[in-house]
Amino acid sequence: MRNSSRSRVDPFIVMDVMEAARKAEDAGRHIIHMEVGQPSTGAPKGALAAVKTALDQDALGYTVALGLPALRQRIARMYGEWYDVDLNPERVVITPGSSGGFILAFTALFDTGDRVGIGAPGYPSYRQILSALGMVPVDLPAAPANRYQPVAEDFAGLDLAGLMVASPANPTGTMLDRDAMAALIGAAQGQGASFISDEIYHGLEYEKKAVTALEVSDDVYVINSFSKYFSMTGWRVGWMVVPEDHVRVLERIAQNMFICAPHASQVAALAAMDCDAELQGNLEVYRKNRALMLEGLPKAGFDRIAPPDGAFYVYADVSEVTQDSRAFAAEILDKAGVAVTPGLDFDPVRGATTLRFSYARATADIEEGLARLARFMQARG
Repeated sequence: MRNSSRSRVDPFIVMDVMEAARKAEDAGRHIIHMEVGQPSTGAPKGALAAVKTALDQDALGYTVALGLPALRQRIARMYGEWYDVDLNPERVVITPGSSGGFILAFTALFDTGDRVGIGAPGYPSYRQILSALGMVPVDLPAAPANRYQPVAEDFAGLDLAGLMVASPANPTGTMLDRDAMAALIGAAQGQGASFISDEIYHGLEYEKKAVTALEVSDDVYVINSFSKYFSMTGWRVGWMVVPEDHVRVLERIAQNMFICAPHASQVAALAAMDCDAELQGNLEVYRKNRALMLEGLPKAGFDRIAPPDGAFYVYADVSEVTQDSRAFAAEILDKAGVAVTPGLDFDPVRGATTLRFSYARATADIEEGLARLARFMQARG
């Protein structure tokens, strides 16, 4: 049978790196994982306990398409606690992970052929999902001087139907302050472009709190997830906040595309939101790992980096070492036993000379990985 043109999306390179690392482990090697953006911890203990109780008491069938009302209300309360934003819980839509949120947002906001601006470097699935839905992703090459975040000048005159930003960003971990966020929202709205803010790494900040787009405007889409701060990657549950007059639009699409997010995952998510002590403990591990990376990577020879404000990544310019980041990452895996992600995943044009290092694993793994990288670079000369 034939395949559709929309199915011609690029692979998610980090997943290929994970598979190569798995094969090396199956062959008996010990691999340090600095490639994947996944917390080494699991769901909070309170979340697991809540699911166990629910399994004994409930069939856990479908929920309504917008999600459990209690979870929507708790998320709205969190915006008051974290950002001093008074949010109507009716604007919260529970999704099957942030990926489900991207599909819902792009479907609700854009038509076939619409041009949507995305920062480069940026999360690769934005580009692939837009393409698969028949839209046109427009890479906005962000400058190192702007800490790899887009600015209004990057999309002036580009006739965009939408702009998507992420703060803290993947792969760089850099953040937009309130003025920068407001400038982007204003510039996008001034061109009639919809604004989408990916806030999946909120909660993972080290020196100052991340700014939500909802502090600036109600006329935006915000997408978030329980995967990162709440340490629930495999549970596939996230949320969106949308303008009130868009809720019914999203509800209709969600009813047909997904029916609902997994019920058990929603139960776990609700309980996870009250496990702050455990989650803050995880954050302290990442904080220690970040300090180790900012000290150890330059010592190993990876010294051209934008220090991350949040998330758990360091993005490094390796143009003085290689012009082929994919081959270089394969060499590091083979010779050092450290899995890292080629920048081509995040920037198809400039990513051949960059690497992303994740520090989401246990501190002992980060220490060992840095030692291996230092030995590898020294031997390489």
